[in-house]
Amino acid sequence: MEITRNGSQASSLGGPENFTGHARRDPIHTSAAPSRLAAGYVTFDPGARTTWHTHPVGQLLIITAGAGRVGTWGGAVEEVKAGDVVWFAPEEKHWHGAGPDTGMTHIAVTEMEDGSAVDWLEPVTDDQFLGR
Repeated sequence: MEITRNGSQASSLGGPENFTGHARRDPIHTSAAPSRLAAGYVTFDPGARTTWHTHPVGQLLIITAGAGRVGTWGGAVEEVKAGDVVWFAPEEKHWHGAGPDTGMTHIAVTEMEDGSAVDWLEPVTDDQFLGR
């Protein structure tokens, strides 16, 4: 058994290469091999979002606070709020973040494959974020 005490892991800011706007990342857990599991909180200020990206084994989001948006390549922008759960299939190109005027926090759960959990791509444009 391993217990990670609240406040024992440092927060970090999402860098401009992977995020638009202000996003804070707070780790929850990263497993040692043979497990491939990683989980963390991400808190987005209004208007903040990830860049487009994919995950080799998919990604589960659990919206824990606020209201935000999620989008998939070629799909509609969807509104999400606290209590919603979002699954992105393996290699599904997507993004997620806050709403234009609301902040949002989610727990992101991913698995690594061949040492990688995410492939970061290009920024989400304002028109894409707004669903235009």
